[in-house]
Amino acid sequence: MNDQRYSPRGFNVLPPVVKNLLIINGLFFLAQLTTEQVFQINLVDYLGMHYFGSEKFNPAQLVTYMFLHGSPTHIIFNMFALWMFGNTLENVWGGKRFLVYYMITGIGAALIHMLVLWIDISGMQADITRVMMEPGPDAFAAFVNEHFSSYMPQLSSFIAEWSANPGNTSYISDASRYMNELAVIQMDIPTVGASGAVFGILLAFGMMFPNALIYLYFFIPIKAKWFVIAYGAMELFLGIRDNAGDNVAHFAHLGGMIFGFFLIKYWNSRINRFKSWD
Repeated sequence: MNDQRYSPRGFNVLPPVVKNLLIINGLFFLAQLTTEQVFQINLVDYLGMHYFGSEKFNPAQLVTYMFLHGSPTHIIFNMFALWMFGNTLENVWGGKRFLVYYMITGIGAALIHMLVLWIDISGMQADITRVMMEPGPDAFAAFVNEHFSSYMPQLSSFIAEWSANPGNTSYISDASRYMNELAVIQMDIPTVGASGAVFGILLAFGMMFPNALIYLYFFIPIKAKWFVIAYGAMELFLGIRDNAGDNVAHFAHLGGMIFGFFLIKYWNSRINRFKSWD
């Protein structure tokens, strides 16, 4: 008798889970635009993922952030990748397993991103403590340059005034207030997008179909395994090099790939690996 566990029962160009994820993401994006333009309500403030130390944080954001996007380009690229690679995976795995994978990699990406934020913000708070132990305009300027260089033009006059009057202790309390306000601003920056789950899907495609050809810019062929390795290495490099320069959560992308890798390894270790749950 034929064993059908490892092959799809019929290829569907737009399988149901991928189709519904595309629809849900599209509806959320329309809701973002509508609520902001009509009601002046920013859904990202409520549903985007915030650092757990922020007053705006809600545990449900670990899921809801995946369905919001920052721009039309952001959602178009994510949804195109979801369809391009996700349809094959859903056809092979079945809808239930694909949805579980999508959600776990998306939540995993959020957790890795949160861990990186915790490391960054903990270091920043330690620097605030060091500045306050030996307060001065130079120490304050070094802190701003290190963590919030974009705010330096706004604070340059304050630093110049403090440098001209170093004995005036009122500047110390002002500096403390500025640093803590900047820390709150950093913690309140939201993260949105399905990219973490999409990178998990890309990783799964590369693991399951390593020799499949992906055409970069529609012309340049590259095997899926090399594409995934190169993309992962690039995200690691960009994440280490640039913590806050391009507004992209590179470590969240890596988090989706990491959780996807271990989840697939776990499934492979089971007796009925890759058996459809449908």
